[in-house]
Amino acid sequence: MTDSSLQAQLDAADLDWIVPDWPVPAHVHALSTTRNGVRGSAADFSKHSVDAASVHNTLRRFCYSEPVWLAQVHGTTVCDADGLRNDVPTADAAISRSAGKACAILAADCLPVLFSDRSGNAVGAAHAGWRGLAAGVLEATVDAMRIDPSNMLVWLGPAIGPRSFQVGRDVFESFCGDDPGAAECFVSERDGKWRADLYGLARRRLARVGVSAIFGGGRCTYTERNVFYSYRRGGEEASARMATLIWIEPREMRQA
Repeated sequence: MTDSSLQAQLDAADLDWIVPDWPVPAHVHALSTTRNGVRGSAADFSKHSVDAASVHNTLRRFCYSEPVWLAQVHGTTVCDADGLRNDVPTADAAISRSAGKACAILAADCLPVLFSDRSGNAVGAAHAGWRGLAAGVLEATVDAMRIDPSNMLVWLGPAIGPRSFQVGRDVFESFCGDDPGAAECFVSERDGKWRADLYGLARRRLARVGVSAIFGGGRCTYTERNVFYSYRRGGEEASARMATLIWIEPREMRQA
């Protein structure tokens, strides 16, 4: 189900940001930004953005405080956001059990993945480019949350789609070397190239560790140029990034 309260706030602010459609408890909130900000402005969350202060102020209106940002390196390190204040740890995933602590991921073609348990006591966010995905960042996040995988809900945010993500043999072998069945997520082309399905690969790896409730995964950052930034499209926007966040609402702000 869509978070109608958060959606109403975004609509009132004239923002086309995405609210995940997944059955988390009402006190768990999540959103994924697009390239569009308030009143037609750009919403670029990269450190190079000239509008960084403005877009971060806009974001804080919805998630109560400054999110926990990561220095992402396409690895598998998961940080516990609850022990952080103004730190920017080198990691590609974060988890939290504290209300008002938003876990944030930046991406523009890589796959942002959100996690929650069915009771809304723990949340997490992971950055899954192909390197991190192949190395096990999603499995590391599941393990760090210390929740029965069958009790976990996962949402796959906007990423480059399977028709647009052309890769070489190195990517193919990084997934299929220890899981030959992953070949079903690749379409072979000429000259040793494949089209890779990041969404399918993520679902497959999550399923292998017992996660079955997986939602989202239908967008393409590369082809939907009026909605998303894309690193692979290149040009002036190659360094631009969108944010995907999840947080637990403070108890005092929850509706009775």
